Formats: sequence, C-alpha cells, structure tokens
Amino acid sequence: MNKVVMVVDDAESIRKFIMFALRAQGCKVIQAKDGMDALEKLAHEQVDLIITDLNMPNMNGFDLVKAVRDDQRYQEIPVIILSSLSSEEEQQMGKDLGATAYLVKPFDQKRIQYEVLKYLA
Repeated sequence: MNKVVMVVDDAESIRKFIMFALRAQGCKVIQAKDGMDALEKLAHEQVDLIITDLNMPNMNGFDLVKAVRDDQRYQEIPVIILSSLSSEEEQQMGKDLGATAYLVKPFDQKRIQYEVLKYLA
C-alpha cells in the first residue's frame, strides 16, 4: 500500500498495537506521543492519515484535530479519533472540529485496518 499513517497516543502500548496492525497492511507508521509531538513531525513528514487519541498531555486530540484542520497544508488529511471517551457530545465535538471518523476504545485490529483502508483506498 505504501501509505504513511501517524498514530498519536500517549500510551506506547496502544501506538505499538496500531503500528503492528497497520504494518501488516503495508503502511509506514510514524508515532507521536501527543498533539505537540504530532504537529512537529507533520512539519517534516508526508502523512496520508492521522489516528489520534483525545486524552493526552501538552496538546489533546481535540486541539490537534483543530490545528490540522486550520492549517491549509494538512486540511485534506483524514483524521480518525480513537478514544475511550464515548459520549455523543464528545463524538459530535470531534466531528464538528473536522474529524473524519470517531472510533471508541476498546477496538480490535480488524476494525482499525478496515477504517484505515476505507480512507486510504
């Protein structure tokens, strides 16, 4: 597939789980530990899709989605929120900020692969 996916989560175990699932599909995975780290890496990497958690230090996922959507260079990048926050209000806020999809943890490898393929195919 040769697509580049950025996984943004402060939990290393979650990043690794998603990385293994996406590498199995031939994706290159860039990891970031929070929104600030993600924005720094975005400035230097060509990314085809972003998967982000919401609860993170320094810059949370909502702020990251807003920053990505406010920057013309990144507006077209699909952003999937992957969070344990599952209320309708939080999901609506994510969509209002411009998230492409909102997945609720826990999740499985096949669901991640399906969602990523849907936006990268």
